[in-house]
Amino acid sequence: QVQLEESGGGLVQAGESLRLSCAASGRIFYIHAMGWYRQAPGKQRDLVATITGGGTTNYADSVKGRFTISRDNAKNTVYLQMNSLRPEDTAVYYCNLDYQPSAFLARQAGWGQGTQVTVSS
Repeated sequence: QVQLEESGGGLVQAGESLRLSCAASGRIFYIHAMGWYRQAPGKQRDLVATITGGGTTNYADSVKGRFTISRDNAKNTVYLQMNSLRPEDTAVYYCNLDYQPSAFLARQAGWGQGTQVTVSS
């Protein structure tokens, strides 16, 4: 089993910044990618940003230029620096892990419990 421990959510005003962290632990043989998704009330869960072990990043158009994803491979930790936050960024943010538990098992997806980010106008 894999555990994803998220931290860093909270309530901020528009224009302010937050930094989310997610540390992965447990049975992990190889991590293909780590990332963040978000889900606003009544909406589907959408991709925010992902990063591979080699550092290749991918961002949703709505956050490009404002959010930065980074990763500490030695700590199996992914970060999301969120600047110039907007009310429409309000959502529960979920950490995602694309990994293999062992060399003999297929890729699997792990999810964190979610952390609330609320941006007031």
